[in-house]
Amino acid sequence: MNILEAFDLTGSLRDAAELAGCSHHTVARYVAERERGRAVPGGPARRAGVIDEFLPKLEELVERSKGKIRADVAHEKITAMGYAGSERTTRRAVAGLKAAWAAGRRRVFRPWIAEPGMWAQYDFGDGPAAGGVVTVLFCLWLAWSRFRVVLPLLDKSQPSVQSAIDVALRRIGGVPAYLLTDNEKTVTVEHIAGIPVRNAAAVEFGRHYGLTVATCVPYDPASKGGSESTVKLAKADLVPTDANLLGEYGSFAALEAACEVFCGQVNARPHRITRRAPAEMLAEERARLHPVPAAPFTAALGVTRRVDAMSLVFSEPGHFGHSARTAA
Repeated sequence: MNILEAFDLTGSLRDAAELAGCSHHTVARYVAERERGRAVPGGPARRAGVIDEFLPKLEELVERSKGKIRADVAHEKITAMGYAGSERTTRRAVAGLKAAWAAGRRRVFRPWIAEPGMWAQYDFGDGPAAGGVVTVLFCLWLAWSRFRVVLPLLDKSQPSVQSAIDVALRRIGGVPAYLLTDNEKTVTVEHIAGIPVRNAAAVEFGRHYGLTVATCVPYDPASKGGSESTVKLAKADLVPTDANLLGEYGSFAALEAACEVFCGQVNARPHRITRRAPAEMLAEERARLHPVPAAPFTAALGVTRRVDAMSLVFSEPGHFGHSARTAA
């Protein structure tokens, strides 16, 4: 049926043979039999092999080892179960089962067609020193318009990140439906059975702005390539290196001004994919964004200290609305 389907698709014997992986003479014979109204001839009958009885066990071994079991190890196991065939036959069978296992789990990359007002992503990069203080670059990327916002931070604590998101959303002029980020502890507390458990403060933050905070697949940069690219560009243009010959930043305000100039440049020039300036496309995307709340989200009133029973000191944000606990 695959041969006939390929012929119906292409209308060519040779093209159908290439798609189906057979000779064009075979395609011609199958088509001729179908035109005569006869049953499509089947392939040659496969003879039973000595390893057929043990194939289910080999499939189990490949599945349990996630395709990593060696053929000689599998051969020893089925030999103990009564297999009398050669190790060569086992190697062929294991190789076929591994190929089938990998084919069923191979990642398929499809082009991501962004929808206006749907997705925004953010990530972090190591920033330059400003006035002798190490900084972090917060990089937010709006998927459809490719609009970028880069802000310097002193740390990646939850209040700092949430304040940066608020500033970025106000610069964009709206709130998207989803905000994608990495699996930081400020967003995802842990994974249970592969399901991320959100930080309660992150859920409260998303509720305030009317957006859903989503996280990418762990250890998979490709799932948030837009923000990764923004980090790469920002570090190349803002972090002093021998390649760009930038000078040191004398103050944090100087770094903030440099980030603002960088955002103005990248958002004003045409993007290589859309062939349009992100600032121009953002003007259209704003119609699909939700309004930014008038009052920003109050994440914390500062950082308090807590001392446990073993006299260990912990720093934790004092959430707004709760009394700040100070341990003596």
